[in-house]
Amino acid sequence: MEFIKAFIIGGIICALVQILMEKTKLMPGRIMVLLVCTGVVLGAVGLYQPFLDFAGAGASVPLLGFGNVLWKGVREAVDNKGILGLFTGGFTASAAGISSALIFGYIASLIFNPKMKKK
Repeated sequence: MEFIKAFIIGGIICALVQILMEKTKLMPGRIMVLLVCTGVVLGAVGLYQPFLDFAGAGASVPLLGFGNVLWKGVREAVDNKGILGLFTGGFTASAAGISSALIFGYIASLIFNPKMKKK
């Protein structure tokens, strides 16, 4: 049952993003930033964790989850280091994810032959 709930919630999030892409003039990069910022805001107001508990993996789609990780890192760093934590917390909390994305992206570019789409 948990898998089905996660699948449905993840599908709803993807469908909403697809609707944004088709019905607005927002470019994919702006939609990605919107999702990251939504994860930050949901974490900041205390709604992301209950949403994650309810939806499971469906709520932890990469961009919403990344925004929440940034928020948690900043909050923890500010608690420990004061105002300087604003500048270091997000990097510390997300360093492994960012590093792995860069490394695997580079490896994929070596294996495959990426090409830009022509319109």
